[in-house]
Amino acid sequence: MFILLLTYLKNLAEIDALLPDHWNYLERNYREGTFLLSGRQVPRTGGVILAAGDDVEAIRKITQTDPFVRAGAARYDIVQMTPTAASGTLSASLAASGLQGITTIQPTT
Repeated sequence: MFILLLTYLKNLAEIDALLPDHWNYLERNYREGTFLLSGRQVPRTGGVILAAGDDVEAIRKITQTDPFVRAGAARYDIVQMTPTAASGTLSASLAASGLQGITTIQPTT
């Protein structure tokens, strides 16, 4: 599993102009089962994507196809991790994406 940290390198006007193509990139990778969660950083200096997989080179190639990256408007930092625990709802979703061996911890409230 990967946490993809996207950092904007250009102003928000240039980022916003690329958003329709970036959304297509996100949707394609959701449909292919690679992206599991995404959203903007707060404050809006970039984004965060949770991605399934265990091949860092494959993830690196995917990030290079992002219109933000191709336009020089953003860069990715790729953090690989091995999930070991998750809440019940997230654990079920991760298991559905093929991840095994995650300890499920239920909230007490």
